[in-house]
Amino acid sequence: MKDFFTLDDFDFNGKFVGIRIDLNSHLENGKVQENVRFKVYSKSVRELLEKNAKVIVLAHQGRKGKEDFICLERHSKIFEKYVGKEVKFVNDIVGEKAKKEIQNLENGDILLLDNVRFLEDETSKKSIEEYSNSSLVKFLSNFIDYYVLDAFSVAHRMHASIVGFALVKPMIAGRVFIEEIESTKKVMESLGLNTWIMGGAKIDDCIEVIDYVLNNKPESMEKVLTGGMLANLFLLAKGYEIGNKSKELLERKGYLALLPKAKELLEKFDKEIVLPIDVAIEFVGKRIETEVYKIPDNGFVLDIGEKTIEHYSEIIKESRNVIFKGPLGMYEKTGFEIGTKRIFEEILKSNVYSLIGGGDTSLALERLGFKREQFSHVSIGGGALIKFLSGKELPGIKALKLSFQKFKNLLV
Repeated sequence: MKDFFTLDDFDFNGKFVGIRIDLNSHLENGKVQENVRFKVYSKSVRELLEKNAKVIVLAHQGRKGKEDFICLERHSKIFEKYVGKEVKFVNDIVGEKAKKEIQNLENGDILLLDNVRFLEDETSKKSIEEYSNSSLVKFLSNFIDYYVLDAFSVAHRMHASIVGFALVKPMIAGRVFIEEIESTKKVMESLGLNTWIMGGAKIDDCIEVIDYVLNNKPESMEKVLTGGMLANLFLLAKGYEIGNKSKELLERKGYLALLPKAKELLEKFDKEIVLPIDVAIEFVGKRIETEVYKIPDNGFVLDIGEKTIEHYSEIIKESRNVIFKGPLGMYEKTGFEIGTKRIFEEILKSNVYSLIGGGDTSLALERLGFKREQFSHVSIGGGALIKFLSGKELPGIKALKLSFQKFKNLLV
């Protein structure tokens, strides 16, 4: 059953189309750095241009009060490389300059408006109905025929540019948005041994996903291979000593509050949640491997050990699908990238469908010399992916469904 519009549903020839993408980038010395988002989000934009639409792009950069909260002029120049034609830029969003540039667009033109988060009411806490009267929606709806939501990576945000057009214009899911949802559903709904590899530094996200999936969709999460700070928390919950520095880090991050939940999950799902057999600790600046029951008080756990790598590899070989969310160690530190790199290699050697999720995992993949194309799907969802995996309806998806119900008569 159809839930929302796609780019296949309408004729865009000569139409004004607004499209929300995500070009949010890291800054180095104040300069915007290229990242994979420019390439990924150019897909739907190029398709609209090929269909002779007049394309108005919306995106954001940073957050108010942060040093990366800047305009998008540099982004337009980078985006041109991937779109393959000039990307006009206007340092305005809802004013006269933006109005003039939009009205001057011809078929096949593309215009990038400035950082939508410059608008005070872009991120104010409102309902979808209230956002229909936001400054962005009231302005842009005067010009556009359709609105495309392609930015799955921010679809968990209840913002004007994400949900505001739902009841005002036909709101369409872009190609990236569809790919993210379908790739995730493919893993969540498939039968066979589904293995989740979970690590990284965001333990609360991991616990939330594990708790939801094991209790509500156990067929989607038959084995959870743990690493990173998540493994440290579970080892502590199991009664192991993890070293003073490791414990202090958990405390500093506020994650010791999750200890009761970790114990509860281990008691209920002891066979599903797989803990490291050995770990790599930093000692006098070097990598030293030790069994988990021998971690010294002054040890700092920074990676999984060789025996654990072999054990996890055997499970991966028997798996049908693998979701990898969060590095298994401090891969940025020489000598402690081994666990994450070896598991990436094992996934590639095995005949599995692989979903790589989360910004840190994607970054680790690239820094360790792998290519996105080597894996079945590399999500750029981050927080949105976590919310989706946790069984929560994303505001962006809700908005797409509402818009479909309101405007589906246009398909008749």
